[in-house]
Amino acid sequence: MKKSSAAYPRAKRPAKNAAITKTRELISRRLQKVRPMSSVTLRMPEDVVQDLKRLAPTLGYAGYQPLIRSYIGKGLRVDLARIDDGAMPRLIAGLKRRGVAESVMRQALAETGQAS
Repeated sequence: MKKSSAAYPRAKRPAKNAAITKTRELISRRLQKVRPMSSVTLRMPEDVVQDLKRLAPTLGYAGYQPLIRSYIGKGLRVDLARIDDGAMPRLIAGLKRRGVAESVMRQALAETGQAS
């Protein structure tokens, strides 16, 4: 005799961890191609700006400002990872375990202006 599916209670999904949800939202926002930008005025020594302008094309950047954003983004991610609950490093480790090449992750980050 075949039992109906109603006879078996449906397994409940575990409650979503708030940190996981927050990380998913952060990643979703960061992966959007068009993100709002704010204008920032930054005073820097002229020789540093000249070095950035010289270095940017060598590293594949269209100009020195995207390179500055890259440097800031990289430092920001490092600091956020230190104070975060470790969700982002776990995501990156999980992607690597699943065979996602680091170059692919870098390309995805570069498309969002977060190149490392």
